[in-house]
Amino acid sequence: MLRRHLLKATAATALVLGAGLPAAAQDMPAPFDNPGDVTIALVRYLSTGDFFQSYLSGVEQQAEALGVDLRVLDSRQDAALQADMVDQAIALGVDGIIIQHGLTESMQAAAQRAVDAGIKVVAFDVDVENDAIPQVEQSDYLLAKLALDQAIEDHGTEFTAGYVYVPGIAPLDRRDAAWQEVKEANPGITEAAQFGTLDNPIANSVANQARSVLQANPNITVMFAPYDEFAKGVKIAVDEAGLSQDIDIYSADVSTADIAAMREPDSAWVATVATNPSVVGEVSVRTLAMMLAGEDPGDSVIVPPTLITQDFLNENDVSNMEELGAKMPQFQHADVSTPDWIPLPQR
Repeated sequence: MLRRHLLKATAATALVLGAGLPAAAQDMPAPFDNPGDVTIALVRYLSTGDFFQSYLSGVEQQAEALGVDLRVLDSRQDAALQADMVDQAIALGVDGIIIQHGLTESMQAAAQRAVDAGIKVVAFDVDVENDAIPQVEQSDYLLAKLALDQAIEDHGTEFTAGYVYVPGIAPLDRRDAAWQEVKEANPGITEAAQFGTLDNPIANSVANQARSVLQANPNITVMFAPYDEFAKGVKIAVDEAGLSQDIDIYSADVSTADIAAMREPDSAWVATVATNPSVVGEVSVRTLAMMLAGEDPGDSVIVPPTLITQDFLNENDVSNMEELGAKMPQFQHADVSTPDWIPLPQR
């Protein structure tokens, strides 16, 4: 009963954006010739951390540029509640749904119910195993592979590593595939410990685990933490142990807070590979808009990632995401799901 009351309260307070009519709406395909009548929902599993706030910002900005109503439903890592929220979005009569992260086993049936209801669905970083639902992703394999290539460039093909991983999360599983491939191709790379958690607050929970790992494995010289909240946690433990000059951290994803952490004096966080999460949010909305207009965005919509090193940040005096975009133009915009009729957010 409590959950049902919470669902009603969440729906009542869902974020509604951009009911205004774009200037060129009359030139847009249906239903965007009357965009104020179009409602889309973002159903979130993960929301903790700078990456997810930036992703949400991109979704909001692209929805506003299109002039559609946006409802945001946040399950805060409750898999059952996320499935219920998809049903809530169906009941609200939305035209399209973006499913952001989640577990395959809990989201597969819920996503199918939305499709059966005639609702267009896009999935970001969750595999709902449905051919009718395009997958938006950051090429998670490349995110991990580019980070690991940098680790090999820095340390050679023989080193002892700690690895932060939580199975069952689609983007982490895709990143894990790169880690397994690199280890197999380089037998001199030893995985001394695997650990990880998504318990909130994620960084602090990972730090608690990393403290024990570092004490038990003093020979670790590389930490592969392919999610920036993981990297933050590892860095806390490395700093506390006084090992910032003995261990290098390689990660995925980036934010202004991450940039500050990477640029701290003697920071162990030496490289990350990322797409701009705000851009990924924009791409998610554009992909859904194409489907609503009867266009085919393809089964897989991939936003290409970029390697960002500590040296690059220091040499270019980059202190925030805006400056990173200015110094790396490929980070500021992705030419993905960009038909001429879709207006882009103002830069």
